[in-house]
Parts: sequence; C-alpha cells; structure tokens
Amino acid sequence: MSMTVLTVDDSRTMREMLRLALADAGFKVLQAEDGVHGLEVLTQGDRPDVIVTDINMPRMDGFGFIEEVRSDPHYRGVPILVLTTESDAEKKNRARMAGATGWIVKPFNPVKLVDAIRRVAA
Repeated sequence: MSMTVLTVDDSRTMREMLRLALADAGFKVLQAEDGVHGLEVLTQGDRPDVIVTDINMPRMDGFGFIEEVRSDPHYRGVPILVLTTESDAEKKNRARMAGATGWIVKPFNPVKLVDAIRRVAA
C-alpha cells in the first residue's frame, strides 16, 4: 500500500516539483497552496502518512499550520517535515516547538526527501 503525502507550499513550481518527485517514488500526493488550504485538504480527504510544509506562505504560514495540525488529536501523530529556504536556528527551533518532526532546506534533493519521508513514516 502506498503512502499518502500532503505537500503545503505557495509556489506552484515547488508543488509541481514535489508532486513529480513523490509520485515517481510511488506516493499518493495531496497538495495545498498555503496553511489554510492545507487544513481544508486535511478535512476533505485521505489522512496523510506524512506532511511536508513550507514556512513562508500567505494567509497562514507554516508555523500556524503546524500548530493547528498538532492541536487536532486525529493528526497529532502525523510526521511533519518543514521544507523551506530558511536555515535560521531560531526558526528551526520555533518549528520544532510547534510540532515539526524535521527540517529540510530548499532546494531539495528528491532522493534525500523521499528517504526522509520514509524514515519519519516508519
């Protein structure tokens, strides 16, 4: 059975790159364009095995999205990987405190991203 991954990123190009990399690895991919849309996708469809989210997005940033996901008991155990251009230690710590499982800096290596997703989902 294939894993389902929800990607949350405001960049259409990044969403497409993620979709291609993850679909090629055999994952089912759900997509959202910001945190608000990500929460909507969570309530509408399959429960993802892993969530990959950006930090800097309109309407609701990644920190708010992670906090909202973690506040819902149904999604509390779903691993959340942050995929962002940010590399600041303070922001990494803020994401960890919000409930992020891991942090990957863009641009991403598709093989390493797939490995990270499989590792946190295990």
